[in-house]
Amino acid sequence: MLQSSHRMWTGATSPCRCCSFLSNEREEGALSDRDGSGHGRRKRLFSKELRCMMYGFGDDQNPYTESVDILEDLVIEFITEMTHKAMSIGRQGRVQVEDIVFLIRKDPRKFARVKDLLTMNEELKRARKAFDEANYGS
Repeated sequence: MLQSSHRMWTGATSPCRCCSFLSNEREEGALSDRDGSGHGRRKRLFSKELRCMMYGFGDDQNPYTESVDILEDLVIEFITEMTHKAMSIGRQGRVQVEDIVFLIRKDPRKFARVKDLLTMNEELKRARKAFDEANYGS
C-alpha cells in the first residue's frame, strides 16, 4: 500500500530509500507471527505508543490489535508521504525542519504543535547548555 502510493506520488517504478527500508524489514526477517499461522506480518514500529495514545484519548486500556494495526498503517503512510513531499522541496533528497514547517503551514493545529515542539526543543537545549556550564565550568 505504501509503496504503490509512493509510486503514484513520484511516478517512480521502484521504491525510494524510505520505502525500501520498510521492504527490507520484511525481507530480513523482521516479521512477527502473532497468530501462529506461519503467515508473516510487518514488524510493528509504533504499537506500544499508539496503544497508550488510544487509551489516553478514551479507548480501552487494551485496544483491539486490528485497530492498532490500522492506525499504525495510517501513521506510517502519513510519515512516508510527508517525507516524500519534504524531499521534493527545498534541498532535493534531504528533509529539513523548514520543509516540514512549510508543508504544514496551512493546517493551524499541526503548525501550532510543531511551533510549540520547536520552541520547547530550543528551551531544552538552552537548559542543557546552562546545566553543563554550571557543572563543568566553561
